[in-house]
Amino acid sequence: MLNGLIILCAYLIGSIPSGLWIGKIFYKTDIREHGSGNLGATNTFRILGKKAGLVVTVMDVLKGTAAVLLVMLPVFADVTIHSLILGLVAVIGHMFPIFASFRGGKAVATSAGVLLGYSWPLFILLFITFIVTLKLTKIVSLTSMIAALVALIYSIIYFFVTGDFALGILVAFLFTFIIYRHRANISRIKNGTEPKVKWL
Repeated sequence: MLNGLIILCAYLIGSIPSGLWIGKIFYKTDIREHGSGNLGATNTFRILGKKAGLVVTVMDVLKGTAAVLLVMLPVFADVTIHSLILGLVAVIGHMFPIFASFRGGKAVATSAGVLLGYSWPLFILLFITFIVTLKLTKIVSLTSMIAALVALIYSIIYFFVTGDFALGILVAFLFTFIIYRHRANISRIKNGTEPKVKWL
């Protein structure tokens, strides 16, 4: 019973459509009708500006962190589910949110939040990787995929050092999600038509 409830909570947390709600409440704009049509932070930056983009980014990151930390709540003290499974469920909720007709973001920020809740040193490494790579390339999608690859390499090395198999499995799933969700971006990158950010 508790296992099912905590999984549901993780999914609902991940399903919170930050970009949609911020856009509609404060800007009277449905970002699904503009730009890429995506509910993630990148499209929020593009359509609503830096302030809204940063707020949505933080909210999406914290969704993943909150899901991982659910196991720390007294009410869920007896659950037998690994916290990373809850993080994975939250990422699925972010990609397919029940509160936004199952049309969500591309999993990057919420995936980062999962890693923040479970392994903050990896989160810091990825944050630095993201900022540096974005500064150099100006392409958010490419930067996101590179950060995902760095996370995968880190988790493999981390497994051989510590034996933490769960982190490796989680990151492999997240890497797959991120690459899959960016398949259209990959085509545009190859064609040289992928948009570049102007706010960094």
